[in-house]
Amino acid sequence: MKGENKHDAGAEQIKSVTYLGIAVNIALAIIKIAVGLLAASLSLLADGVHSLSDLATDAVLLLGVRLGAKGPDGSHPYGHGRAETLSAGLIAIVLIFVGGAMIYYATMAIAREKVTTPCLGVLAAAIISIAAKEWVYRVTKRTAVRSHSPALYANAWHHRSDALSSVAVVIGYISLEFGFHYGDQAAAIAVGTMVIWVGVRVISDCLRELAETSVDSATVEHIKRIISADPSVHGWHKLRTRTVGREVFLDLHILVDPELNVAAAHEVTVNLEKALDEQISRPTNITIHIEPDVPEMRQ
Repeated sequence: MKGENKHDAGAEQIKSVTYLGIAVNIALAIIKIAVGLLAASLSLLADGVHSLSDLATDAVLLLGVRLGAKGPDGSHPYGHGRAETLSAGLIAIVLIFVGGAMIYYATMAIAREKVTTPCLGVLAAAIISIAAKEWVYRVTKRTAVRSHSPALYANAWHHRSDALSSVAVVIGYISLEFGFHYGDQAAAIAVGTMVIWVGVRVISDCLRELAETSVDSATVEHIKRIISADPSVHGWHKLRTRTVGREVFLDLHILVDPELNVAAAHEVTVNLEKALDEQISRPTNITIHIEPDVPEMRQ
């Protein structure tokens, strides 16, 4: 499968799972906000707003994937893959903002000594949300790993944070049953803290990619094994890797028989590029520099 086909297939997978998440988010937001208003549950209302914020991040993700799928042009010779990285960063910023708002409003409710009472509707809505969002998280994360999409991985964690926030709502309900009157607000604060933590984690991953960090060690070792398995390659050095969105960029120097003519040496690079492209699951952009296998070129 060529890099372009891998890129397109990954984009379609990302879109499909994101549309699934949108449908679930709309349904859960309606349920949680309606029940939260009827039961005057601040934590469930916060949880419902969190589900609505998922819709915003879904839209950012789809836009990032669309922009990132554009091929290289005169202004962007390495493609537009960074658009997906930036969309992951925007999702993280939304997460941090939503988490901060949850903490603020819950703290203000405690300061006003607003007391809530337990309601079975709140508990039922939270349990439904936990089951639905944990399922969407697992499906989304699986697709993110398969497509190597940082933005989709961030969105998967947004789904997981929604499930965790519903767990906090359940804890708040239980605490109310045991007489802790600010359990609902405390649960909302716990929700906000978890959401902020996820946002910071995602931003950290984005900054590492923007700082041109190499691909993960497992992928690097896989690349080394592919190169070493080619009998026409007598040696290699100066292997460098980085990621641009879902795409792996790598360049290296290889040593070949110094008696080869230009056409034969070129054929070695073509075969190696083909092997790397076929055996690496991610889209790849490969640059290979040919050197003669003589003592002074070995490093």
